[in-house]
Amino acid sequence: MPVEIKIPSSEIEFTFARSSGPGGQNVNKTSSKAILRWNLWESPSVSQAVKDRFSATFSTRITVNGDVVIHSDESRDRAINEKTCLEKLLEMLKKVWTPPKKRVPTKPTKGSQRRRMDSKKLHGDVKKGRKRVHDE
Repeated sequence: MPVEIKIPSSEIEFTFARSSGPGGQNVNKTSSKAILRWNLWESPSVSQAVKDRFSATFSTRITVNGDVVIHSDESRDRAINEKTCLEKLLEMLKKVWTPPKKRVPTKPTKGSQRRRMDSKKLHGDVKKGRKRVHDE
């Protein structure tokens, strides 16, 4: 089942800066680096459980105020960098959208226990065979 994530554009803020990416002398005169800011903690579009998982998974991307900061300067085009930032945010949200499955602890089977004990016994016999033999 595909995940459908909707965040209104009013919650997302873009700023632009001079890029260090490709572009030659063009990077000195245009601000094509896109910086996306989205306040995770104040967003009504995301449930509290998703916010908690996002905060735990991507703690280095969140500021003290709860802003998620993502930047892109991969292209010379401002619109492409803006789109790349949105795609990165979407991928991050998809990763934490569904809760992880709980692990159900299982017991080892009788056969696996027996094989383990046989292996240990065999290994012990091999090590006993390495002992020095004393003649009396």
